[in-house]
Amino acid sequence: MTTHPAETVHDALRDEPCEDNWWMPSPDGFAACALSGSARTVPEARRFTRATLAGWQTCADVTDDVTLVVSELVSNALRYGTQATGEGGAPDAPVPFCDAWLALTRQNSTVLCAVSDAGPGAPVVKPPDALSESGRGLHIVDQLSDAWGWTAPDRTGKTVWATVSMRG
Repeated sequence: MTTHPAETVHDALRDEPCEDNWWMPSPDGFAACALSGSARTVPEARRFTRATLAGWQTCADVTDDVTLVVSELVSNALRYGTQATGEGGAPDAPVPFCDAWLALTRQNSTVLCAVSDAGPGAPVVKPPDALSESGRGLHIVDQLSDAWGWTAPDRTGKTVWATVSMRG
C-alpha cells in the first residue's frame, strides 16, 4: 500500500490520532546513521540495517525484506536526492552535513525505515519495463512494505519512508 505524501514520518507509526505534530510513541528501538555519496554507501547501509535488526532479534525473513527496502531507498536517495546538494541547488538551502540519513525505528511489531536527503523532488514510480536496467526500486519497496510514502519536500529536502511488519 502506497501513501503519498505523509504529513510526517511519525504518522506511519501512530497508533491513535494526536493533536501534537511532534508526538510519536516511544520506540522499542532506534538507530540512525549518516550516509555519504561513495560507492560503498549502499552496502554499508545494508550492513548497518542487518546489524541493527540482529540486535533487535528480528527474524531472518523480515531482516531480508527490510534490508532490501533500505537498499532501494538509499539507492534512490543517492541517485536522485543528492543532486540538489551540488551546484545548481537551491541558493537558500542549508549545506547538508552528509548526503543522506538512514533511520530505523522498531515500534511494537513494525519496523520503520526512513531515508532523508536534500533533494527537492518527490519520488516517482516509473511504469514497469521488463527491458529496462533500472526503475523497479519503488515497485520493490511497495511489494515488501505494508505502507510507504514521503514527507513533502521543502528547502531542506524530504524523507522517504516504509513500514514492514514483523511477522512469524
